Amino acid sequence: MRLLEGIRLAWEQITTQRLKSLFTLLGVIVGVMFLVVVVSIVEGMDRYVRDTITERVIGVNTVTLSRYPRNSINTSAEQWRAWSRAPGLTFRDLEELREGISLPAVIGAQSDRNGEIEAEGGTKAENINLVAASAEMFEIRNWVVERGRAFTRHEVEQGASVVVLGVSTADVLFGPVDPVGRSVRIAGRPYRVVGVLEEQGSFLFVSLDNLAVAPSHSPLGAHTARPGMIEEIVLKAPDPSLSVPIRDEVVEIMRQRRQLRPHELDNFAAETAEASLGFWDRISSVLFVALPSFVGISLVVGGITIMNIMLVSVMERTREIGVRKAIGARRADILTQVIVESMTLSGLGAVVGVGVGVALTLLVGAVSPLPAAVAPRWIALGMALGLVVGVVSGVYPASRAARLDPVDALRYE
Repeated sequence: MRLLEGIRLAWEQITTQRLKSLFTLLGVIVGVMFLVVVVSIVEGMDRYVRDTITERVIGVNTVTLSRYPRNSINTSAEQWRAWSRAPGLTFRDLEELREGISLPAVIGAQSDRNGEIEAEGGTKAENINLVAASAEMFEIRNWVVERGRAFTRHEVEQGASVVVLGVSTADVLFGPVDPVGRSVRIAGRPYRVVGVLEEQGSFLFVSLDNLAVAPSHSPLGAHTARPGMIEEIVLKAPDPSLSVPIRDEVVEIMRQRRQLRPHELDNFAAETAEASLGFWDRISSVLFVALPSFVGISLVVGGITIMNIMLVSVMERTREIGVRKAIGARRADILTQVIVESMTLSGLGAVVGVGVGVALTLLVGAVSPLPAAVAPRWIALGMALGLVVGVVSGVYPASRAARLDPVDALRYE
């Protein structure tokens, strides 16, 4: 009954003094609203980065062998010296891994650099990601050919001058005309277009469709890396649980090939897709902690406002409290009533804040490229924080009300 009575009194205060109640709740509304918006956008970005990097950039369940790692934060000077002195990867390394890996894996290689492509009529596409790759990279990178076909392993071994274009590159060079079977020139060499990839979209505002893929033994291979060299060897496991064992086996094979002693550091880098995301793990953890903390300042301000309003409310109802005590109300009754009123005010502000925050999050996701995901746990957190602010803000006014002497309260004018 005390709970219902406190809620009823809080609701009467809200309905009879609407403007004061609005300003009372404004801090909580703004705090909860921005909390929901900020964490939803950060979580959306987290999902977006992880999904895009693993599915389109790095590849799912992959192990990447390269001269330097993608994620090299907090690396010792000795390790950097080992990498800088290391020889590059060769096609012989690729063959040794294909022969030596005992675990099931799809193994491919690629090198890339930015460059220019020219079509038959002189139309040029600039700043294109030129990729010299083995045939297996289509499966590893999830490149789906929409028109035409991918080049074959036989064409890779023969160094055939064929190329598969990204959809954006094909649109720039040929417009509405089907590019399959036509010729382009890359670094002064002619290539025949055999396929066009399915649209991949963009990653952090950078298009993933501005690319052209040719066999690693074609002339493009010497254009993207030194003759006989490759930038990356990528192994794709059929199951996530095999990624780490495959990486360990790659390390063992490469250490044997390079005759490294047990005490010597690796002069190459073998990373799983999960390890390559280490840089984003650090960034996202900072964002998840720092941004909501800044937003929490609004909740503190809202709590102080509610506390002040409740102190004024207790002062205005001093005689009422005196009457209640005179007819038998206990201190616990008065304490509970005031805290429940404060929680009701703050809880209402949290409900409004969550509603506005969800609406703004959906709006941001609809009209901007920023991804946003409204997770139920953040809605629950916003509601919980609103109630906590109400309890904390109501404790002091409630304790003052509960300590009032009935005689003094009845004399109060």
